Amino acid sequence: MLLLTPERIRTLQRKLYIKAKQEPAYRFYALYDKLYQADILHHAWRLVKANKGSPGVDGMSFEAIESGIGVGCYLELLSRELQDKTYQANPVRRVMIPKADGSLRPLGIPTIRDRVVQMALKLVIEPIFEADFCEHSYGFRPQKSAHQAIDAIADGMWQGQTQVIDADLSKYFDSIPHSKLLATVAERIADGAVLALIKQWLKAPVIGESENGKTACVGGGKSNRRGTPQGGVISPLLSNLYLHLLDRIWQRHELARKLQAKLVRYADDFVVLCRKDVVTPLATIRSILEKLELNLNESKTKIVDANKEEFYFLGFALKVKVSSKGKRYPHVNPKEQAVEKVKNRINEITARNQTWRPIQEVVRELNQVLRGWSGYFHYRNSSLVLSKVKRHAEERLRIHLRKRHKVRAWKESVLRFPRRVLYEEYGLYKVPIVAGWKSAHALM
Repeated sequence: MLLLTPERIRTLQRKLYIKAKQEPAYRFYALYDKLYQADILHHAWRLVKANKGSPGVDGMSFEAIESGIGVGCYLELLSRELQDKTYQANPVRRVMIPKADGSLRPLGIPTIRDRVVQMALKLVIEPIFEADFCEHSYGFRPQKSAHQAIDAIADGMWQGQTQVIDADLSKYFDSIPHSKLLATVAERIADGAVLALIKQWLKAPVIGESENGKTACVGGGKSNRRGTPQGGVISPLLSNLYLHLLDRIWQRHELARKLQAKLVRYADDFVVLCRKDVVTPLATIRSILEKLELNLNESKTKIVDANKEEFYFLGFALKVKVSSKGKRYPHVNPKEQAVEKVKNRINEITARNQTWRPIQEVVRELNQVLRGWSGYFHYRNSSLVLSKVKRHAEERLRIHLRKRHKVRAWKESVLRFPRRVLYEEYGLYKVPIVAGWKSAHALM
């Protein structure tokens, strides 16, 4: 459910944005007092709760707060801590999340209390930095999306920029130097109390499992000089802000014109689209990152000729293809791994060992997966791939019903559970398959 920002907070955000836009060198001095205002803390609570998420190191859940002390009293005490400047950040709980390649990614989970304060600060300072961010940055920003980033890449390919530097940063979130990040924040924010809050979150101890399987401090702490844990509410904004230094250098030095290259960035993922020369743009990117104390992952950073092979960005596969009329165009569709992932999830939901569940529950979960996946990937040239996913969902649900009702013959199951029955009687979500590319140009 989309939570609307209260008008009073929107007015404050609008004023901060306009001031920052009109005066690029202005530094904001009085922001901390906004954090403990009741309306901002209540809206921050609603946003954090809507994001769901697990409890932090204190084990406190949303339900426990609501049924115990109550939200109003909880936020009043938090407001008092902030106002008296007695607030201290809790340690961050680390969990390991499996990645597509089989490796594990560390995720930091702050306590709900810290998430609420981080969200309150984000509500206040994000408009200031939004006024500075560049057009070619699309990740974790209001009014920006992954689809817009894909469109920008496709536009570059239309214009002949088909030599692609597919960049990968080496452990970006763990590598951000605190001193330079805080200096970047301080370019716009001179409120010492706000800077002290951010420093607390950057220095918070990280609690996880040690090598012997026991709970221990596995990172962070006052001596830590680098990194911002993935998972914190404020982390995407801070990580975006630090890579804005790359964007700013690219823009101020007119590198797009000088190098005949186009930079498209989504958080820490970015590509550089080149017309011919890729050596100079790649060397330039390396030089800028070196100044930021960041490194490219050389094993994953590739140079791709999009006329001959695919490259991948944000779950999509992109390549220059030739249409039936002989015209070259940027072809964009879900990459194979994304298709396999959703098919595997469909298989899990409709497996034989799930026949004990009520069929309404099975179809409801299946529909949630199909809606979410197709909502993202029904875009540009996706019709053929989505048709395959649609057919797979139909076949798997039919197999599930066949096992559930002990129908032995396949032909009998097709007659008993035709497509019409799957959709009309069982309520299977119909994956859209027609002209996904049109939505990419709907706003042009």
